[in-house]
Amino acid sequence: MITYKNLYDNGNMLKINERGCVKVFEHQKDLSVESGSAIASYYASKMNIRKRQVLIELNGNSYTVQAGAMQWTSGSVAMTSGIKGVGDFLGKALASKVTKESSAKPEFKGSGLLMLEPTYKHILLEEVSEWGSMVLEDGLFLACDSDIKQNVVARTTLTSAVAGKEGFFNLCLTGQGIAVLESPVPREELIEFELKDDEIKIDGNMAIAWSNSLKFTVERSSKSLIGSAVSGEGLVNVYRGTGKILMAPVG
Repeated sequence: MITYKNLYDNGNMLKINERGCVKVFEHQKDLSVESGSAIASYYASKMNIRKRQVLIELNGNSYTVQAGAMQWTSGSVAMTSGIKGVGDFLGKALASKVTKESSAKPEFKGSGLLMLEPTYKHILLEEVSEWGSMVLEDGLFLACDSDIKQNVVARTTLTSAVAGKEGFFNLCLTGQGIAVLESPVPREELIEFELKDDEIKIDGNMAIAWSNSLKFTVERSSKSLIGSAVSGEGLVNVYRGTGKILMAPVG
């Protein structure tokens, strides 16, 4: 039996979000800061620049975690490589090359606690089934329920990758369970679009996640070259169909 002190009852570590077996804690102050950096640390905290940590309470289930993200585990929690044979290893190695994600994401399963490393990024907890299949921008993935299937999806056109200044491939999550994502901005600043047989045009790569059911292309903002020149917009990212988009308008 393990007794936890100064974890759930830590006055400086505030629980700011919870979904399923995943809890998000935020360190309100850096209590171990040195005198030379105290002023900078104080104002950073006031501007919402704080360390955040994810705690996953395992109860016979398993979670897949970005390589190197585990800080500590307790209880009967076992780690596996998450690789199921040579073919799976080669497939994940190839996927890591095109998505810039780690090829081997360890799986933690059992009964106990799994704490992830602190991060200054903002943590999003998304139920993947609400998206159908969820496509992520590079660097967004932190962890997910191991029942969620991970695969790679390609841009629909070469132009959408080159002209849109995007990668050619993205990580796609499919299934049911919670995905833990690292966002450059807090949830309060994200705009969520829900499309039903419609379209959204975004000037720049500000969409950080979208439903795989949406068709993504890059097009001129106007049907004519003169119109694009007059508007000053040039090329825009276009998402068509039925699904959801998360967009970071700032940051």
